[in-house]
Amino acid sequence: MTGSRVVALGHYQPAKTLTNGELAAMVDTSDEWISTRVGIRTRRVAGPDEPVDLLAAEAAAKALAQAGATAADVDLVLVATSTAVDRSPNMAARVAARLGMGSPAVMDINVVCSGFTHALATADHAIRAGSATRALVIGADKMTEVTDWTDRTTCVLVGDGAGAAVVEAVPEGSEAGIGPVLWGSVPEMGHAVRIEGTPPVFAQEGQSVYRWATTQLPPIARKVCERAGVTPEELAAVVLHQANLRIIEPVAQRIGAVNAVVARDVTESGNTSAASIPMALSKLVERGEVESGAPVLLFGFGGNLSYAGQVIRCP
Repeated sequence: MTGSRVVALGHYQPAKTLTNGELAAMVDTSDEWISTRVGIRTRRVAGPDEPVDLLAAEAAAKALAQAGATAADVDLVLVATSTAVDRSPNMAARVAARLGMGSPAVMDINVVCSGFTHALATADHAIRAGSATRALVIGADKMTEVTDWTDRTTCVLVGDGAGAAVVEAVPEGSEAGIGPVLWGSVPEMGHAVRIEGTPPVFAQEGQSVYRWATTQLPPIARKVCERAGVTPEELAAVVLHQANLRIIEPVAQRIGAVNAVVARDVTESGNTSAASIPMALSKLVERGEVESGAPVLLFGFGGNLSYAGQVIRCP
């Protein structure tokens, strides 16, 4: 058994931007109300000709290019999403077809906002078990397609996008670049975040989610660091699910990562569910805000009241 590492990242967002001012013309809200309560200024909106698998494939292609790899080099594709419209073919198969892959294993993982960190752990486990050597791990969601645009408590939050990571086996004897995952859920509170109905619509119990995230998650995140043999003070960056700033900032503070860059991509991208962590991390790396090899905490949480986190070494 050998470990794995993230060797490259990529992200993709639709061109159309929706500002708080434009939202205020659609629903009873204002730029001040949104900025004060959730810290979001803009978000991206995918059009009818931009399905989830297109967002995912664009991000994946960029990650492969960064890795100097081709689609033929990939033997496992995992797509974390909760906004796939069809049951089959799944998003992973559609991404593989768009990229012209040969015969990879293709799986979708639906753990909503913590989907990417669950998928990253799954890829790491597959590589450690010897059933894969190079994986594409993608978080992609089109949240605007499942949004009630008359509900100001949810429509101000959402955005669309995708982020991707290329994950490879480390050379024999080398240190792993993806630490142990710590994951779990609170099943009896799964109703607090929902995408239900026909057609499906996103809804949540915001105060319940806020209390759970800000009180229960910081000690779990510190245990993630402990499993990886890293103290919070040693972290170079903290990339939490980009839910809203009122959750991100207090959770990051309570983790104790006093020297870390804290990702705040939510301000310009909104809540993109499974896409939020890889997209925010990709942007940090692209801007040169985290050094290669530095420890980074990834911690997803949200739908199902699920959570999953691991410390990785920055590519």
